[in-house]
Amino acid sequence: MPQSTFNEPAPVREGEALDVAQLGNYLKDKIPQWDSDLILKQFPSGYSNLTYMLKAGNQEYVLRRPPFGANIKSAHDMKREFEMLSSIKNQYPKVPKPVLYCGDESIIGADFYLMERVNGLILRTQPPKGIDLTQNLMESLSKALIDNLVELHNIDVTKDAFAKIGKPEGYIKRQVEGWIKRYEKAATEEIKDMEFLAEWMPVNMPKEGKPALIHNDYKYDNVVFEPKALPEIAAVLDWEMATVGEPLMDLGTTLAYWADQDTHPALKAFSLTALPGNLNRQQLAERYAELSGRDISNIVFFYAYASYKVAVICQQIFARFKKGLTKDQRFAALIHLVKACAYNAKQAIQFNRISHFS
Repeated sequence: MPQSTFNEPAPVREGEALDVAQLGNYLKDKIPQWDSDLILKQFPSGYSNLTYMLKAGNQEYVLRRPPFGANIKSAHDMKREFEMLSSIKNQYPKVPKPVLYCGDESIIGADFYLMERVNGLILRTQPPKGIDLTQNLMESLSKALIDNLVELHNIDVTKDAFAKIGKPEGYIKRQVEGWIKRYEKAATEEIKDMEFLAEWMPVNMPKEGKPALIHNDYKYDNVVFEPKALPEIAAVLDWEMATVGEPLMDLGTTLAYWADQDTHPALKAFSLTALPGNLNRQQLAERYAELSGRDISNIVFFYAYASYKVAVICQQIFARFKKGLTKDQRFAALIHLVKACAYNAKQAIQFNRISHFS
């Protein structure tokens, strides 16, 4: 795997330090040839589970653990994520190799797991140094992203442990009802567009299609591109919400994160999808339909639902910040993203399309 400076760790944030000595002693007994002092850094991006880089000599690993102060156990299930990676690796090579899971919370204050580190290009909020994101390149990257989602949805979920993951029947209904309840618990102020969506979604649910493996958080900053072979994808990261269910819910999530050039400005600040050359949301959906053969006639519902879901996730994180359970200042602005996602969803419903709301 080529080395790259595009996904480099930083010093550990205040309030998110781990017991390096205890962690190092634990790993010496678990990983062969672990014979050096442990160096711990943190990957600064991401808003959910915490991700650290561990280095001992020439060995590098990534550690994932739940965020401090999180009380939603099902949303931060490290064992499930580790087992999911192990199952996916059997059919789909573009995932980091899982190394070990630790359920002993006395080691670092929570359960965690280790996986291999995959180096490469991750497109986050700022253009990476050393690469010119031309229109042609962005077009090829956006196509590669959606093509790979089709590949993921083609994985045979009747094999390996997938049959035991999730409950595909009734998935749409459970998700709609579940996210509405989560929002009600996490709300910190009245947002009319969120109230509108909570009323609209339950009475506009479409029929379910053939279930598939769904990532549930598939976007640019969870994909590692090969910097020397763009737009080739090296790995897909962050499988914490993966399950088996309706694949168009997954497509909807990708579209909800996708800021078109004419989209709400708050969304543009969180991704590079509005750069010239990227396919817009409608073009992404059409390419997905062409390659997968799936019917996207109800794409407005799936986009609106996913926008609501992303808004709830942001609201939950913002609520933790407001309560003082995390000191990460990035979270202070998430309330604006909640409102932007809700606004976009309502616009899609009113215009009956997922792009060009103005």
